[in-house]
Amino acid sequence: MSVGILILTHPGVGSSLLHTATRILGETSLATRCLEVPPGSDVATAIANARTLMHDIDDGDGVLILTDVYGATPSNVACALHGDGGSTVVAGLNLPMLIRAFNYPGDDLDHLAERASEGGARGIHRHDPC
Repeated sequence: MSVGILILTHPGVGSSLLHTATRILGETSLATRCLEVPPGSDVATAIANARTLMHDIDDGDGVLILTDVYGATPSNVACALHGDGGSTVVAGLNLPMLIRAFNYPGDDLDHLAERASEGGARGIHRHDPC
């Protein structure tokens, strides 16, 4: 058993990051699905679609929901799903976050969420001068 990963983002973001991460690492052993929520989408429909994907990937260990922009519609959908229990939401999705999560397929939900958060934050650097 392992944690599932649901990527909830604006159009083009999640699928691109997932594609790139799997090109770098190869296939992941974590069940992963991506749902991109276009602007102006019906939120209730997005929640229902996301809930279906969550059930598809949750084998009993929970689902890590990764979303791009905190407070935007995909994040709000993620928060609605989190209210059902069995999930943890991490906002601010970037490629280092996703790669980090994929590198720890045996972690429980809390530890995987922590590793993803750390990976995302540690992947941000400012270089002056470059």
